[in-house]
Amino acid sequence: MRLLGNIIWVVFGGLFVAIEYAVASIPFFISIIGIPFGIQSLKMATVALWPFGKKIEVVHENTGCLSAIMNVLWFFIGGITIALTHLGFGLLFYITIIGIPFGNQHMKLAKLALMPFGRRIVER
Repeated sequence: MRLLGNIIWVVFGGLFVAIEYAVASIPFFISIIGIPFGIQSLKMATVALWPFGKKIEVVHENTGCLSAIMNVLWFFIGGITIALTHLGFGLLFYITIIGIPFGNQHMKLAKLALMPFGRRIVER
């Protein structure tokens, strides 16, 4: 079921979303300060390309307040707009019964888009 869901996801827009995340990471990699943001954008690209079967979990290692500060910066740089876009698409998919699994994936991506620092992606 995961394979079928991922194939349908890629065909109907997942590839486009993943390419957008990957292209958006390029300007971040230009400066040294932006590299952590570029890495997070690439992390979201991997989830956006093949989301079924992936789980996002919180890293419980001691990172201090750095991930909180980076999440606040990320939120204002563009995280809120990305999250609202995924939220809108998720709500559109929830209208139909067939679209509910795809809406769930958009909600997962919206949560990751709000706070990507201090999270890791795990295969289920």
